[in-house]
Amino acid sequence: MKINILTASALCLALLGGCASKVSKIDINNDTGDQVIGLDYRDFHEAASIAAQSMLRSPALSKPGGGRYILAISDVKNDTMQHIDTDQLIKKIRIELLNSGKVYVTTAIGSTEDKMNKKIRELRENDEFRNSSITKKGTLIAPDMSLSGKILQRNINMGNGKQQVEYYFMLTLTDLNNGFATWEGETVIGKRASGKAVAW
Repeated sequence: MKINILTASALCLALLGGCASKVSKIDINNDTGDQVIGLDYRDFHEAASIAAQSMLRSPALSKPGGGRYILAISDVKNDTMQHIDTDQLIKKIRIELLNSGKVYVTTAIGSTEDKMNKKIRELRENDEFRNSSITKKGTLIAPDMSLSGKILQRNINMGNGKQQVEYYFMLTLTDLNNGFATWEGETVIGKRASGKAVAW
């Protein structure tokens, strides 16, 4: 009986291994694979790069006298039928802006808030921590600007068994000193596919 169980187990493993589908690695720097009707990493990379480069070319981030602006990330809403994390877009923008030398991104407030900023300051009342090692009051710096936006999706029936799906990446850079929008950008990514394709 023991031999039969071992033989059956080996047979099951062999069958499972034979049924496994082939997996290939994607070259994210040169992906020529088929497009998908939904949003994939190529779309986020394109939209983020266009937005970041547009901001950097505009005078909005050129601080008089040099130096960096402090940028807070506000809400970027997902108004598509897909379950996406908008930080996938914002993270790429943040990286490009930080690397430009024109911006610091604060994580003290906003949608990218790092809760440790608050927790470390709560240690002032804890006798177990050396007081001299705890961040002092009045050290956080308020942001000069905020970045907000929305990702919209529009599905259009083309009437020939096909559909067109349009994705709008809309972003606004606001000067927090006066509330003025100092830069706005919109990137549109459009795709066409069978009307049976599901865009979520």
